[in-house]
Amino acid sequence: MSAEADTGGGAAAFFDVDNTIVRGASIFHLARGLYARRFFSTRDIARFAVMQLKFVVGGSEDLNDMDSAKTMALSFIDGHSVSELVAVGEEIFDELIAKRIWPGTRALTQMHLYAGQQVWLVTATPVELATTIANRLGLTGALGTVAEVRNGVYTGRLVGEPLHGLAKARAVEALAARENLDLARCSAYSDSANDIPLLSLVGHPCAVNPDAKLRAHAKAHGWRIRDYRTGRKAAKIGLPTAAGAGAMAGGIAAAISVHRRHVRGSG
Repeated sequence: MSAEADTGGGAAAFFDVDNTIVRGASIFHLARGLYARRFFSTRDIARFAVMQLKFVVGGSEDLNDMDSAKTMALSFIDGHSVSELVAVGEEIFDELIAKRIWPGTRALTQMHLYAGQQVWLVTATPVELATTIANRLGLTGALGTVAEVRNGVYTGRLVGEPLHGLAKARAVEALAARENLDLARCSAYSDSANDIPLLSLVGHPCAVNPDAKLRAHAKAHGWRIRDYRTGRKAAKIGLPTAAGAGAMAGGIAAAISVHRRHVRGSG
């Protein structure tokens, strides 16, 4: 049974965020929004911009850059309240992130929702921003990196480790146990080879806008591949492309088809 036809409880879909749901890295969009609100300096935002450029042009995550970005972000929110960051995160989503949602991936999330499945974001992005993105997209919830809080205020330290690589796989295993999910019936989507542990955990892995290493791994293992980047970007890195409008139309058509089958099956 395919992931698209697997309806009802026990199945779920897990989506990475950066370059999978959102074009670019969400932590950098958050940094841009925080800079506009005077959380930090011009020099700091320039450092973030260099990391973002490397991420978008290179098409893969640099773990050192990502760790540096998270360390910087933690220092910027140190002393601020959770309620303040949540409110700012909602504004940043509306101002910067909403227009950077990949239409094709958004359609995939809807397809799984129509099939009666849970849909979770699983990301190294701060859990507050990840939860805002999930809420705005009507998804089930989000797992993200957790910053330490005391008396409603951030301390500038992490709780545990960033939700990255193997940590994502462990978090999804724990979620599956808690929600009584059958991972063999579940799907996962990511752009990065760093998420191969997560993708390998489920019965229906899919590489979305993949970096070169993930694309090669997906081909070798017969995984689905979806690419929603522009023709220019895809040509630059030697990838076949699904243009944005076509991807959106195809994804929505698939979602509607699944929804109709689900309705007929429950009627």
